[in-house]
Amino acid sequence: MTIQVAIAILYQKDKFLMQLRDNNPNILYPGHWALFGGHIELDETPEVAVQREVLEEIGYTLPSTFSKFGCYPDERVFRHVFCAPLTVERNQLVLNEGWDMSLMTPEDIRLGASYSAITGDVRPFRPVHQKILLDFMERHELSHDSSVHLTND
Repeated sequence: MTIQVAIAILYQKDKFLMQLRDNNPNILYPGHWALFGGHIELDETPEVAVQREVLEEIGYTLPSTFSKFGCYPDERVFRHVFCAPLTVERNQLVLNEGWDMSLMTPEDIRLGASYSAITGDVRPFRPVHQKILLDFMERHELSHDSSVHLTND
């Protein structure tokens, strides 16, 4: 049976908000940077699930302009990926799930790893989430030195 999840690309200017997953060996990719989101409940649509997950995880209400970016299925998980601007400052968010959160640059995404102030070291990205962000940056033509403000299209 394929697990259905809804995840969010949250962007602010040319950066992407990511969550450092807990360092719990009982979860997939412990201690890796990932996008916010999670499992879709039986009675939910992917759109409702991503709104609920983001609100639960960081206390952020997605703006009404959020949109579907695409789907990333594999043999175990069907990922519904949404994108939305992050319209508040990082310090207005409350991390309720995960070890750390940070705004990542396109360079961080391309490297596949980034420093965490909480852990004091560099942590890898979850590979599929890195792929999703690389696809997003390519579609929005975000260059290495870009300061482009992303918009929904």
